[in-house]
Amino acid sequence: MTSQVFYRKWRPLSFKELAGQEPVAATLRQAVNLGRVAHSYLFCGPRGTGKTTTARIVAKAVNCLDLQDGDPCNKCQVCETINGGQFMDI
Repeated sequence: MTSQVFYRKWRPLSFKELAGQEPVAATLRQAVNLGRVAHSYLFCGPRGTGKTTTARIVAKAVNCLDLQDGDPCNKCQVCETINGGQFMDI
């Protein structure tokens, strides 16, 4: 049995699950939905505000094979690989 750090075990898997970052999540979801994702994003802020989590959701949404209104589906092969920590590019 492997142990997992608390923040990785309970990490949100979609923009809908992000807490406290609703304006950012809505903007990024719309960008993904319209196919207008910028070539880079700069996430900055104090520790524990969701920078890495948001970046992982954006990366998953960009690579997802079956987007659900800008959110990753979490059911396709790419999403399952990312959620399992086996996707080499994330």
